[in-house]
Amino acid sequence: MPPEEEHRVAVHLDALLDARGMTLTELADRVGLTLANLSVLKNGRARAIRFSTLTALCDALDCQPGELFSVARPVKRRGGARRR
Repeated sequence: MPPEEEHRVAVHLDALLDARGMTLTELADRVGLTLANLSVLKNGRARAIRFSTLTALCDALDCQPGELFSVARPVKRRGGARRR
């Protein structure tokens, strides 16, 4: 994917935090991430995530990866080509 294209991964961290009555700062403390790095993830600007970080997030939020992330379907362009 060219760097100028946006990814289609949606991060549902806000909804999970709200449902658990937890702040981003509290989550950062629990998983051992900086607030800045967790904010990058929350806002969909992260380019990658380590399995160890994903596991720590899921443990702290008592969730599965599919509750934390979703992937939007590609948008079809005219003529049948897909836009990613």
